[in-house]
Amino acid sequence: MTNAHDTEQVERANASGLTPVVFVHGLWLLPSSWDRWAELFEAAGYTAVTASWPDDPETVAEANAHPEVFANKTVGQIADHVAGLVGRLERKPAVVGHSFGGLITQILAGRGLSVASVAIDPAPFRGVLPLPISALRAAAPVLHNPANRHRAVPLTFDQFRFAFANAVDEDEARHLFETYAVPAPGAPLFQAATANLNPWTEVKVDNENPERGPLLIVSGEKDNTVPWAMANAEYKRQKANEGVTEIVEIPGRGHSLIIDSGWRDVADTALEFVRRFAATGGAA
Repeated sequence: MTNAHDTEQVERANASGLTPVVFVHGLWLLPSSWDRWAELFEAAGYTAVTASWPDDPETVAEANAHPEVFANKTVGQIADHVAGLVGRLERKPAVVGHSFGGLITQILAGRGLSVASVAIDPAPFRGVLPLPISALRAAAPVLHNPANRHRAVPLTFDQFRFAFANAVDEDEARHLFETYAVPAPGAPLFQAATANLNPWTEVKVDNENPERGPLLIVSGEKDNTVPWAMANAEYKRQKANEGVTEIVEIPGRGHSLIIDSGWRDVADTALEFVRRFAATGGAA
């Protein structure tokens, strides 16, 4: 399924003749959370594609007015949706994703769809065993009620403060909450929570595919939602791949690291990695 946002993004990227960088958001955010990153990467000579999830509204206001559109979106549906967007690009892209978008990034890399990948505080996949207490607490607003599997679930400010904005001051946390936070489907969190119990889970990554390409995992030192133990466990599994696999920890940063006032440090880290493996132009 395509939408007007994705179609415009793809057509613009293809018309540019440049290497695309596809940005994949996570739960409780929209494609617009990547707008500053898109400007930075385009200034560096790439063409940016801020990918939607199925049925994403265009604005935060619209998303909060119609939360029901997010319900029942699964990891498999989201991965296939973004893969469909990637398949319409004339050049093989780099892919950068955050949180569940970081999981989607690794799924796409495992399908051989990206020239280089950056997974920022990525949600875990099957085989990743650490489950820190803070990660359980961050997921609790969804997982406490089994009915939330089929619902769209908003975060309260206090929940957002713990899960995303624990490493910024309260004024900035409130600004981020009001500017970026939207409801999110509950299904992906239930899928992630049961991935190690379900051999048929959609929350799995082919980390051995030789076409996976270079991968960087970025971890925020103070992230409550995806703490270092989880990110490092993903890195250790990905390291089995013959391609370049790296991990970096960003000091003093929480889960809001792509949208808060320190976003540029994280974006520069991602851009430096992409530049090593993805030329801005040249042959596809």
